[in-house]
Amino acid sequence: MTYRHICLLLLVFTVPLFAQVWAQQARGFTPEIALDVRNVRIAAVTDDGSRVAATVQTRRDRTDVDHQRYGDPTYISPVSTRLMVVDTGSGDQTWVYEQPTQLRAFTWSPDGTRLGYFIVEDDSYKLCIFETSSAQTTTLELGSDKVIASSSPLVWSPDGSMILLGLRPEGWAVEAHRAFLALTEAAVIVQDSRNEFLAWDRVRNIANQQITALVSVSDGSVREILADVTPQGVSFAEDGSYITYSTAVRTKTSYTRRDGTDYELLMLDLNNGESASLMDPSEERTNVSWTEAHDVFAYGKDGSIFVMGVGEEAAVDVTEAHRITDTETEEPEFSVGRWSSSGSELLLTSERGWHVLDVESGDMRDLLVLEDEEQERPRREIQAWSEDGRYVYFSYSARDRWQRGLKRLNVESGEAETLVLDERLYSSWHISDDGSTIVYAMTDGNSPNEIWVAGSDYPVPTQLTSMNRQLGGVALTNTELVEYLDVDGNTLYGILYYPINYEAGQAYPLVAEIYEQFFDNGFNENMNLITAQGWFGFRPSVRFEEGYPGEAWLKAVPNAINKLIERGLVDEDKVGVYGQSYGGYATNLLITQTDRFAAAANVSGKVNIIS
Repeated sequence: MTYRHICLLLLVFTVPLFAQVWAQQARGFTPEIALDVRNVRIAAVTDDGSRVAATVQTRRDRTDVDHQRYGDPTYISPVSTRLMVVDTGSGDQTWVYEQPTQLRAFTWSPDGTRLGYFIVEDDSYKLCIFETSSAQTTTLELGSDKVIASSSPLVWSPDGSMILLGLRPEGWAVEAHRAFLALTEAAVIVQDSRNEFLAWDRVRNIANQQITALVSVSDGSVREILADVTPQGVSFAEDGSYITYSTAVRTKTSYTRRDGTDYELLMLDLNNGESASLMDPSEERTNVSWTEAHDVFAYGKDGSIFVMGVGEEAAVDVTEAHRITDTETEEPEFSVGRWSSSGSELLLTSERGWHVLDVESGDMRDLLVLEDEEQERPRREIQAWSEDGRYVYFSYSARDRWQRGLKRLNVESGEAETLVLDERLYSSWHISDDGSTIVYAMTDGNSPNEIWVAGSDYPVPTQLTSMNRQLGGVALTNTELVEYLDVDGNTLYGILYYPINYEAGQAYPLVAEIYEQFFDNGFNENMNLITAQGWFGFRPSVRFEEGYPGEAWLKAVPNAINKLIERGLVDEDKVGVYGQSYGGYATNLLITQTDRFAAAANVSGKVNIIS
């Protein structure tokens, strides 16, 4: 019997006898084991789905981080990762870096043959390109004395001949480090709210300074194109003649998080260097969605959808005719979901459902009608619209049980087709342009994620990675979704983690971790450390009412634990609670309101609220 088979068996409520025997014979989960669990993530996938760049990290990779230097703009945190490239057709794996290395910002060239990324060498970033044909990496020497910014974007031009990135201005490092020392080592440090920016904000503003440049992949020559702004969300036009980007210019220290920054959308013509504003500066951040050709964008405002083309003077409200209703019905509020590949149609969402809008004619038709009761609606998230326009892919998760997977809608008929739906936990969906290849991360709910690939109609999927074979002899917890009511009668859910030596009919100690909402399971190091002690782990949810956070925990957490005690699972005299950050604050508050807990731990939670 394989470890995977055993994990699947552990999902059932009553653990079979042979699984209990295995758990007793297997090694217990320890901090040393936790430090070496490999977490594999999908970093980038080619447009055709043929190759995956995957990063692999462990907790141990972070043990040499100098947290005292955080806040220093010149400090590059030594967070390391391993990097591999996987061929989704053959399953072949190529380690680009098998040992932990400081890497970031992974992106495939438009043709999917080269992987660009940054590496840290001699305390500065270098641009690297991995060639799949030769499985070799080249460090591209830039034709500039300026260094790459730690927050630099990394964007390929459409023809793959250039890469856009950010460089630091001359003298930047000296100025930035001096500003940091003035706030950490000076005899007197002043934060004066009469100034436009508090001192720490001035340091953060220095950290954002960069010069945007285009780098030739063939010879490393550098062409600086933007010097006075820091672009965000940079994208190229389909023909490479211009770029679009947004800016977030800070004007003052914000004390409400709703002011102090001006947002703007701009275009830069790469032929003549002239820039033009596409949306006027505003304190309201607006998210825009571009067509594949990158010549038209859409955005939502006050429930309406506006569309504007590059070079046009004003945006057009394309939903005006569809927001008119009778007097007894509220006007629908639309959001942008996705453009079709051709750019002729928009997928919109509203509280009623999903809709397909013909941008030219203005005609709209319903694609998916949502359930009347919002609390009963499954969670649906749009993942892709196929290149041929036939299917809209979306992830699916039930709200009252672990039923998760991927579905697709036929855009013509509106019929929904289930590709996969079960108790396993799926994430990071990547669907190729033609829909023939689906790459994703998946766990059985208890073990770490692995990367998988499936075909268009989701026949038998293929596992591409297997990063934690060392856990085959380690007893991991199994999980259960628990339903309960809070004091107000609201239905809530929590995740229960079983002790590895669990035997039906016995009551065990329990340690609860509290924060806000918990629903999905998945591999959890802390809970495995708790259950390895022979205790239950528990993550109950609460429902907040604005202004009364303390009441939410008091109304829900004791009720959730009482239900487990009533089931005979938990020893009521051996219940502990802990939380981190906001959960630490919640722990402090909760133990002043109830005697339910025999022990409590606040992990980095606020305690001095007054100052």
